[in-house]
Amino acid sequence: MRFYYLIQSMRPVQWTKNLLVFAGLIFAEKLGDSNLVRLALQAFVVFCLLSSSVYLINDVLDRERDREHPLKRMRPVASGKLRPGFCVFTAVVFILISGLWAFRLGGQFMLVGAVYLVLNLLYTTWLKHVVIIDVMSVALGFVLRVLAGTAAIDVVTSPWILICTFLLSLFLAFGKRRHELLLLENQASTHRFVLEHYDPYFLDQMISVVTPSTLVCYTLYTLSPDTVAHVGSSNLLYSVPFVIYGIFRYLYLIHKKRGGGDPTQVLLSDRSLLAAILCWLVVVTLVLYH
Repeated sequence: MRFYYLIQSMRPVQWTKNLLVFAGLIFAEKLGDSNLVRLALQAFVVFCLLSSSVYLINDVLDRERDREHPLKRMRPVASGKLRPGFCVFTAVVFILISGLWAFRLGGQFMLVGAVYLVLNLLYTTWLKHVVIIDVMSVALGFVLRVLAGTAAIDVVTSPWILICTFLLSLFLAFGKRRHELLLLENQASTHRFVLEHYDPYFLDQMISVVTPSTLVCYTLYTLSPDTVAHVGSSNLLYSVPFVIYGIFRYLYLIHKKRGGGDPTQVLLSDRSLLAAILCWLVVVTLVLYH
């Protein structure tokens, strides 16, 4: 049973966030290169180990506050099903394995992985208590995943992709903070100190700024001269409607269904949103490779 609880604490569902390491592979039109695909897969595994080690450490540090949360109190560490010492030991082992693996993938990839690990450890211990910086730190973690993927296969990272990733991550993070406020109500600041500095109106204002910024940025990316020259046409513009629908659908889930607490769960459980993502991926793949 301990192995089952360990896997649960590693958050394998959250590994879907690490799929961003394949962004460089897809947009560089290198899916047909088996060697680069293999390198990208290794980068994905390394980031799964790194992210799981951070989750284990986070659960140990937050176990007392998690016991006050209606959902997080069921986590193995908070509920007493896993010992904190065992989780810390496992996290250290994962970090050592991922460090050695990252070294084999090159110095640049190893550097990005190290920055990702340090950023997340700082977030777990300090940055998540600093208003606005907490959300920006989460968004930067997604950007680092993209950079790691391009570093692993040694291709140039498009600034447009990085900006779009950062803005979309801000959108998701602000939505998560809003959900936490509504779910925990008067006990919100007890569970997460930074929530004392947020309120639904302020978060709605932030979301209303980030939402159009994300849409405009992605649209400009599809029409930029560099993108058109790289792709050979402006047909990536046909993927914009799916991005618009996906973001609007997520806003609907946040405001009408009180969702957004776990963006990964929302993305995987809402059929309409998942269909929009799959359609976007199909259009992008067809435009880039055909």
